[in-house]
Amino acid sequence: MATAAELLIRCLENEGVDKIFGIPGEENLHVMHALRDSSIEFITVRHEQGAAFMADVHGRLTGKAGVCLATLGPGATNLITGFADANMDRAPVVAIAGQGATTRMHKESHQILDLVSLFKPISKYSVEILEPEIIPELVRKAFKDAQAEKPGGAFISFPENIAGETFDDAILPLKVQSPFTPNAPQVKIQQAAELIDAAKFPLIMAGNGVIRNRATDALLSFAESLNIPVAETFMAKGSIPFSHPLSLGTVGLQARDYIACGFDRADVIICIGYDMVEYHPHLWHPDKDKKIIHIDLNYAEVDAHYILQSGVLGDITDSLTRIAAQTKKTHAGKTDNLKGIIMEELDNYTEDKSYPLKPQKILFDTRKVLADEDILISDVGAHKMWIARLYRAEAPNTCIISNGFAAMGIGVPGAIAAKMAYPQKNVLTITGDAGFMMNSQEIETALRNNVAIVIMIWNDSEYGLITWHQEEHFGHSNNTTFNNPDFVKYAESFGAKGYRVEKAEDLVGTLQRAFDDNTVVVVDVAVDYSENMKLTEKLGKFVCPI
Repeated sequence: MATAAELLIRCLENEGVDKIFGIPGEENLHVMHALRDSSIEFITVRHEQGAAFMADVHGRLTGKAGVCLATLGPGATNLITGFADANMDRAPVVAIAGQGATTRMHKESHQILDLVSLFKPISKYSVEILEPEIIPELVRKAFKDAQAEKPGGAFISFPENIAGETFDDAILPLKVQSPFTPNAPQVKIQQAAELIDAAKFPLIMAGNGVIRNRATDALLSFAESLNIPVAETFMAKGSIPFSHPLSLGTVGLQARDYIACGFDRADVIICIGYDMVEYHPHLWHPDKDKKIIHIDLNYAEVDAHYILQSGVLGDITDSLTRIAAQTKKTHAGKTDNLKGIIMEELDNYTEDKSYPLKPQKILFDTRKVLADEDILISDVGAHKMWIARLYRAEAPNTCIISNGFAAMGIGVPGAIAAKMAYPQKNVLTITGDAGFMMNSQEIETALRNNVAIVIMIWNDSEYGLITWHQEEHFGHSNNTTFNNPDFVKYAESFGAKGYRVEKAEDLVGTLQRAFDDNTVVVVDVAVDYSENMKLTEKLGKFVCPI
C-alpha cells in the first residue's frame, strides 16, 4: 500500500514536473519521503519566498507550471509574495503547503491558518486535500487551471494526517489533457481587417500574451505585411526585435516619453495579447478617442478607457495570419524615427567615463556583453524603469520584468530558475542593492546546485525609485537611505566571486570575466541616479516631433 503523499508525487511526475523548489518541514515529512524515489529533483532553498519566485520565473519562461513546496503556517505565508507575483504576472505556478492534521483544524491550534482562504484571492484555484482518492483529480485541475490562459497560481493544502494515509494502489494519475484553442469567427476577422484598412495611422501594442502563446513570429509577419509600427509593454520586451525598423520599443513608463507620440497620432490601436496589469489604458488612451481592436485568447477586461471597436478572440497566431490576409491596404509604417531618439540617447553615453556610472552607460555596455538569446532578469526598483526603456531586447523571453505585481526580490531567485531552465544561456540579473538584500541568501542555493549566474548590483545605498518619486512630487526625499555591506566580501563569504567596478571603462571586461568564471558572481556597480530626475525633467519638456 502506498501513501497519499506518494500518490501526490506520482501525479506531479505525470504532469511532467522535474523540479520542486522549497523547504522541508514537519508537516510535509511524508511528501519529502516520497520524493526520495522520485525522478523529481528537489531544490532546497533558503527562504520560501525564493522558492515561489523560482517557480514563478520557471513558469513564465517555459509555459509549464513551476512547483514550490512549504510547510504550514509561516512556511506557507512566506510563499505569498512570489506566488502573488506569478498570479498577476500570468506565470503558471502550483504551490503546495503542508497543513496540520484535520483533527485539529476546527479549533485554535499551533501554526494553523486557513490556508485555502488565505490563498484564494491571489490564485485561480485554491483547495485542500481531504481524502487520498481525490488527489489525481485535484492535481490535474490545479495544473490545468494554472497553465490555461490567463495562466496563474494554483494552491494545494495537504494536511499531514491525510498525507500519511494509505490508499488503493488502483488509483492512478489522470491523463494530461489540454483544451483545444479555438479560432476566431470569420466575421470578427473581417471586422478587424476593415477597421485596419480604414485607419490612417494604426499602431500595434503587443502584450505578454504574444510571448506566452508563442505568437511572436506571427506578430512580426503581421506588422511587416501591413507595415504597422509596434510598441511593446514591459512584459512583452523582445516580442519584436528592438532593431527592427517597425519597433517603437517599450511603452509603460508613467511619463510622457517619445513612444507616447505614436499613441497620440494613432487612430486605431491594435492590442495583441495585451493585459491591463501591464500598462493601464487610462495612461495611453486618456481621451477615449481611439478605435481599439483586441486580439487575444480571452475577452477584454471592462474599463471605461478600453471600449472595443472589435474583439477577436481565438488563437493569436491564427487571428493575425487571417486578418493580414483579409486586409487590402499597406500602411505607411510612419514612426518619424521616434525610436531614433532612444538610440541617440544611448549613443550619447557610449564613451561616458563618469563615475558613478550612469544607467544609460551600464545598459549600453551590458547589451554589448550579452548575446541576443541570453537572459536578463530585472529585479524591481529604479533600475527596472531604465531597463524597460533602454535595454534592447532582440528575442522573446530574454528580458524578464515583473510588472503585474512588481515584487522586489525576484532578481536572484529568478536568475537561478532561468539558468536551471536554460543552462546553455548566460543569465544575468540586474538588481538594486535593496532588492538584492531581500533574497541574497539564495546565492548559497545557486552555489550548492552549481548554477552559474551573474548578479549585477546597482549600488546607491537607498530605495532609489522611491527617492525619485518623492523628489518628483515634493522636491525632496526622506527615509529612503540605508547602509550596505561590502558586496564583494559578502559574495566571497558564500564562496562566490565578487568584483567591484571602479571605473566606467572596466564594466564590459568585468562582465565578460564574470561569465567566464562559470560560477556565481556578484558585480558591484555604483550608479548615478541623479539621472532619474534629469530624465523626469527631460520628459516633462518633451514635444513630439510630429
